[in-house]
Order: sequence, then structure tokens, then C-alpha cells
Amino acid sequence: MTAFLYALTVLIWGTTWIAIKHQLGPVAFEASIAYRFALAGTVLAGALILSGRLAPIPRRHLPFVALQAVCLFSCNFACFYLAARSVPSGIVSVVFSAATIFNVANAYLFHRRRPAPRILAGASIGLLGIACLFRDTLAGTALDRDTAIGLALALLGTWFFSAGNLVSARNQRHGLPVATVNAYGMLIGAALVAGVAASRGVPFGFDPSPAYVGALLYLAIPGSVIGFTAYLTVVHRIGPEKAAYMTVLFPVVALTISVFAEGYRVTPLAGLGFALVLAGNVAVFAPLRRWRGQQKGRPEAACDA
Repeated sequence: MTAFLYALTVLIWGTTWIAIKHQLGPVAFEASIAYRFALAGTVLAGALILSGRLAPIPRRHLPFVALQAVCLFSCNFACFYLAARSVPSGIVSVVFSAATIFNVANAYLFHRRRPAPRILAGASIGLLGIACLFRDTLAGTALDRDTAIGLALALLGTWFFSAGNLVSARNQRHGLPVATVNAYGMLIGAALVAGVAASRGVPFGFDPSPAYVGALLYLAIPGSVIGFTAYLTVVHRIGPEKAAYMTVLFPVVALTISVFAEGYRVTPLAGLGFALVLAGNVAVFAPLRRWRGQQKGRPEAACDA
């Protein structure tokens, strides 16, 4: 099941960057983020209520649910949408791949948890592959003031996402259900974005075009309800450091779609990038499985999980 959730998250979030492009238009980005998470939170909460699975959040945990909303359902996306104004979405997705590094660094900074060498090796190989995939795009982007600001915002958004991983892991360790926390968190995130936008006088318009509505529905239901639930479940099962390696695979999915939908041509360097990303995935996960197979029945085998 963990492998299925891993693959599902990669497939869904690898395609959301394309949908975000259709939200950058006449509607203010704050409004688009608020619409996305208000719809996602409502749908998820409604489904949990109908199934009798919406659990109450104890008062002592509410600040951490709100913190998760700040990191995963508001501030990070505000940074990404702002970054996409001045930086191509492909580059934003490359920067997002740095979540692997941020998660390792934050885990050590806040929990003094040293990453296994294979995780560092796999992340490094994967990031090198991403650099190969987007070398032409990166080289063709002039680093002017707006681009520098866009890159900084993308990095800040990635840091928020990484911090949110740790907050979610904390909430799950205390027995809070992933779906319930996500439902409340999405609604809180939508309210935060809407409140800040309203205080700044941002108009809340709406674009009824099929492209905008379709993108909104895709980002809210598969991208948020399914994607975040699957991803944060994987975080709980394998840890934030290994789960973050998914972010290295997102641009690969986006490029694969571009081959068929946008006529993207795979150069030899890009082919090398694909191979390196897959090799990084093997480095992160295969050694653990072999070790467990060899050490079956011995309690030491679990210490690497």
C-alpha cells in the first residue's frame, strides 16, 4: 500500500504544475489559493462526516493543526504562485525538488536525526538528474532582479513545505488522523489566505472559463484531497526524509507529459537526467529492502527504517 500511495502522489503532484499555469490569469492568486483549499477542505470534511470518520481535534493539538495549515495549505502556495509570475513553472518545480535537502536539514536541526548515507546519496543523484533535465531551461533564464526574487520565493515555499512535513509527522505521532487534520488544515489555510487578501483589498473575482474551472477542480480534489492525504500518509510510514524524494520525481512526470502534450524533445542530456533520477530512487529504497531481506527475524533490521 505504501508503494501505491508513493506512486499515486508522484503521478498527481507531477501534473499539478501544469494546472497551476491555468490559474495565473485574471483571478488574483490569493483568491485561487483560497478557492482551492476551501473546496478541498469542504469536500474532504463532507466525505469524513458522511463516513463517520471526522474526528475531533483535542484543544492542545489545535496550534499544531494551525501550524500545518500555515506551512502546507497557505504560505507555501502563496510563495509558489508568486514565484511562477517571474520564473517558468518548470524551474519552480526544480526548486521544489530541494525539499529532499530541506527535509534532511530540518530533521537534523529540530530532531538531531542524522540521515542514512544512502538517503543523502540518492537525493544527490536525483538532484543531479534534475539539473540535467532542466539544464537548457536554467541556462536560458537571465538572472535579473525579478528572476532572483522568484527563485527566492520558490525556495521559501519549499522550506514551508518541508517544515509542514515535520509538523504533520508530529501530529500523526500523537494519533491525529491524517484526513481529519488535512480537512481542518485546508479550511484554516483557505481562511488565512482569504483574510490576508481581504485586509489588503485584493478583489475576489472568478474566471468561469473551462480551463480555470477545470484546473481548480483538479487542484482541489486530486491535487489536494487525494494528493496531500496520500503524501502525508507516506511521510508517516517511511519518514519525511525518504518521502521528500518524491519531489525529485515530480518534474520527471511533468516532462513526460510535455513529450506528448507539448512536443518536448528528449535530448541526450535529458535522457541522462531521467536515468540519474531513477538511479537515485533505487539508492534510496533498494538497499533498505535488501537489508531487511538479509536480516529477517533480527531486531536490528528495523533500526534503519
